[in-house]
Amino acid sequence: MTTADVPRSRGPQAAPTADRLAGGLTSVDPATVLAAALSMGTVTEAATGPVATDPTASASHAPQAPHASEATQAAQAGTPSVQPTAQQPDQSTTHPVQPTGLPGQPAAFSPEMARRDFPILHRTVNGHPLVWLDNGATTQKPRQVIETLAAFYGSANSNIHRGAHTMAREATEAYEGGRAAVARFLGAPSPDDIVFVRGTTEAINLVAQSWGRANLGPGDDILVPVLEHHSNIVPWQLVAKETRARVVPVPLQPDGQIDLDAYADLLSMRTQLVAVSQASNVLGTVPPVREMTALAHRYGAKVLVDGAQAVAHFPVDVQDLDADFYVFSGHKLFAPTGIGALYAKPEVLRDMAPWQGGGNMIESVGFTHTTYTPVPHLLEAGTGHISGVVGLLSALNWLTSFDREAIAAYETSLMAYAQQALATVPGLELLGSAPDRIAVLTFTLAGHDPSAIADWLDRDGIAIRAGHHCAQPALAHYGLESAARASLALYNTSEEVDKLVASLHRLQQSD
Repeated sequence: MTTADVPRSRGPQAAPTADRLAGGLTSVDPATVLAAALSMGTVTEAATGPVATDPTASASHAPQAPHASEATQAAQAGTPSVQPTAQQPDQSTTHPVQPTGLPGQPAAFSPEMARRDFPILHRTVNGHPLVWLDNGATTQKPRQVIETLAAFYGSANSNIHRGAHTMAREATEAYEGGRAAVARFLGAPSPDDIVFVRGTTEAINLVAQSWGRANLGPGDDILVPVLEHHSNIVPWQLVAKETRARVVPVPLQPDGQIDLDAYADLLSMRTQLVAVSQASNVLGTVPPVREMTALAHRYGAKVLVDGAQAVAHFPVDVQDLDADFYVFSGHKLFAPTGIGALYAKPEVLRDMAPWQGGGNMIESVGFTHTTYTPVPHLLEAGTGHISGVVGLLSALNWLTSFDREAIAAYETSLMAYAQQALATVPGLELLGSAPDRIAVLTFTLAGHDPSAIADWLDRDGIAIRAGHHCAQPALAHYGLESAARASLALYNTSEEVDKLVASLHRLQQSD
């Protein structure tokens, strides 16, 4: 087996092309692949550092998207223009694009480099090349993650923490290596501050049921912006009903920003918790979380930050944010589904009681007395999603092998291009215009139901989302019950935006 068959962070050697995966993973030696993947278990220092609350900060260094007039001309002609940022890789090549980063440093970024690693982006849907614009729902997975998962099950599958044999020790090392990688990725002080969960939803429910039950009582306030995903609303409603606390909505401004004056007025000594997303899944708004956290702390309130939509788009540093809790899902971050993480400040985490009981979280069990393991294992009852953690580790290494500031700048440039291009579609209205935002484009189209828009685009191989996006209060702010949403990621291109715009023009012309 050659070194080219081994998935790893981008380094001086070429990695295998995506087309090799089309015939399956049978040519991959699992033991070698997994060993190489796990040896990458050090997320680069570039993954941490001060949080980029404004993803547009380095936009001046971004690859420049073509001017919207090119998309306009293509749309009016009914055919997409071909842009240099959207070239499909030659599937017969055996020499992928080489990184330009020095050893130990993140590589330069381009969407072409990223796209080569995603087999699914080279399939067709309804006879058209796939255009995946549903990244807010889930991201696709690079071949490094796919191969690592196959390698784990092919050569290293074992339960963890309890076994005395070699494979149990190896699996435990991989699992705990993933915990350390998440800590570095978030800028957390220690791996012991990280709890593995199924995803953002479970992490929020864990905090609500463990911390919330112990710290909330009658008359206490939980402040939740109208912007939030249902997963950051409903768990607080459930625990508030149980503890007789109350959930207080924080209103939005017309452009989709949180009304910070109203937020400041709502804070009081009754406020025990503020739950806020670092980036909105429906409007793309990036609130000033650091400033909101500092203000909440003046009243002694804790702050939970939902990072589900943020972590894939710009660097996060939980210490710089001063967040008491930070949660995210792996599947929004090019990792498998069913795995996510909760960060909590150590002084908060060690006072949290178990919310589930079972194996892995105990030291001794008797019918008269049971003792528990320390955190984080205290909050991880039962067998964890071991392969999910291994896949998350692989995804973190893949993502942080690139210059993340360059990714943020590219996405900001692509979003601006998409906004200009979509403005040429008659009857199309974009929701939200906050100055700080990720590349989420939620819209309505006069005369067309959002589900009908999604169905039309699907015929052209374009995947978007339609519905309430699990953010009904945010849509209600605009007097809507549903909308269409195109959400961009680092592997999307201006050519794909042109295809979206051209298809929407044809939809309007079909009436």
